[in-house]
Amino acid sequence: MPLTIVFWGIRWIDRWEPEPRGALVFAFLWGAGVSVLIALIVDAEIQNIIAAAGLGEFGAEFFGAVIQAPIVEEVGKGLGVLLLFFAVRRHFDGPVDGIVYAAWVAGGFAFTENILYFGSELAAGSAAGTVEVFFIRGIMSPFAHVMFTAFIGAAIGFAAQRPGWFRGVVAFLIGLIPAVLLHAFWNGVLFFISDFYGYYLLVQVPMFLVAVWLVSLLRQQERRVTAERLAEYAQVGWFHPDEVAMLASPGGRRTAMSWARSRGVGPLMKAFIRDATRLAYARHRILGDRDSIGAQADEAELLQRVAASRHALRGAVPAPAA
Repeated sequence: MPLTIVFWGIRWIDRWEPEPRGALVFAFLWGAGVSVLIALIVDAEIQNIIAAAGLGEFGAEFFGAVIQAPIVEEVGKGLGVLLLFFAVRRHFDGPVDGIVYAAWVAGGFAFTENILYFGSELAAGSAAGTVEVFFIRGIMSPFAHVMFTAFIGAAIGFAAQRPGWFRGVVAFLIGLIPAVLLHAFWNGVLFFISDFYGYYLLVQVPMFLVAVWLVSLLRQQERRVTAERLAEYAQVGWFHPDEVAMLASPGGRRTAMSWARSRGVGPLMKAFIRDATRLAYARHRILGDRDSIGAQADEAELLQRVAASRHALRGAVPAPAA
């Protein structure tokens, strides 16, 4: 259930310019497998050090939750996003893309972590504890890990808008700082409050709403890029201005899809919209001096695909009566 909630949230973020499924599957598997494995291995080593240091039960729990977990887990998750930055540069065009990849990594991590938490409560034989942990982690805060790692994804996404791979490494380190700090705050405050639900309403809910607002602003930027780049193609005859208006607005896309479905060509219209959007970002990469990652080759291929889709869609329009 928590994963389903996260899935629909990411789907909303990624709706305008969807990322390749293969990259998203890799992101999820990295989060659910590799990053969890990193956290478990490091945890086992650090627990030995803590036991030797004699911090006591409270000190050990505080260190693990507020220092160890935020650093180790965010590094493990962030490395997956950084690998995608190198592997799929053609599909890493900005902060929204980075947030999407980071959200899938974090969603995978939370998926496995929830299994461990729920399983521990069930193994302890506490039905009430299991229900409470499920409600807190699965219903009230399924996006917690997503919010932490989103800082890393957004930072790398901003770096991806300029040429060069070193910027991505620097952005990873920069994004890691707020990710770790927010994670540490999220875990640490639980040691000092008595009314968790009051704290949740006063702090965590507003924090989540601010995050949604910021993502909404970034999604508006995606629409502006689409409109500006496709308008340049319209100036030389590749698109009609009405097509640009349709492709660059959510309402226009909904209307186009409704028309296409009524004529049985929904998949064709969906492909036309997807390829036109990717074309806009291919040109955006060219203008940003990122042609070394194949932007011109992508542009040529996408122009052909857009033209083919348009031709097929015209065939769905009834011929006018004589």
